Order: sequence, then C-alpha cells, then structure tokens
Amino acid sequence: MNTDQGLREHVLQLLRGGHAHLQFEEVVAKFPEQLRGRKIRNLPYTAWQLLEHMRIAQWDILEFSRDSTHVSPEWPKGYWPTTAEPPNRAAWGKSVKSFREDLESMIHLVQDPSTDLFAPIAHGSGQTILREAMLVADHNAYHLGQLVVVKRLLKA
Repeated sequence: MNTDQGLREHVLQLLRGGHAHLQFEEVVAKFPEQLRGRKIRNLPYTAWQLLEHMRIAQWDILEFSRDSTHVSPEWPKGYWPTTAEPPNRAAWGKSVKSFREDLESMIHLVQDPSTDLFAPIAHGSGQTILREAMLVADHNAYHLGQLVVVKRLLKA
C-alpha cells in the first residue's frame, strides 16, 4: 500500500470511529427521547446540547474545508443550541441525519485522491484538509465520550 492511501485509510478509520473510539451510531441510536433534554445537576449541558454542538462544529469545519465563502458562527454562542431540550420531536432525528451527512461529506473529501491532504487551504491560515479531518475526528470522539457519560448519569 502506498503511503498516501495508507494515511487516508487511517484518517477514515478515525472519522468513522471504532477500534479504540466510540461510534456515533452506537451512542445516539437508542438515546431515550424523554432524557435528551434532561439537565443533570452540576453539568452545563444536556444530551441535546452536546449533539447539536457536535453537528454545528462538524458542519463548520466541513464548510470551512470546502467553501472559501463560508462564514463560521460566532464563538462560542453560535456553536451551541439556545435550548436545553430539542425544540420538537423531530429535531433529534434531524440533527442526527445532518451529522451523518456532513461526516460522510468529510469522509468523501478525504477519500478523494484529488484532495491534497497536505496543501494549505487557500482561504485559511495554514490549515490543511488533513488537519481539519483530524480535528473533526478528535472533536467528535471527545463529545461522544461526554454523551456516554450523560447517558450513564441519566441511567439510560
């Protein structure tokens, strides 16, 4: 295997989860609806807020990676939902679906042999697609761990 393809495969494994990392589907699949917005004492976020934060951050990183006209949300306010609970019954599923779609888009970007993983992103300040893909994987792993803790604290 050539080193370029080998590197791509390793990054794809990180993005998809598994091995030593949690997988998104396993964590969110059966999260009880009645607990998605429940607050836990001394914890600053709910499961809904974590899921939406993950979705928004991943979307922002993806769009920055592929669109020179993308404008990121205001930090930190724009990266967190305004409510502790999903605004309606469909919101959780919509967020999960958007997260999956954006993750697949990042995966396709990394898989594409025409994507130079090491080239600085023209509209960035030194970032590369490799860095952005690893940032997505790292950020997702961190917050998936938090979602597992929330789930356990809620005894789900």
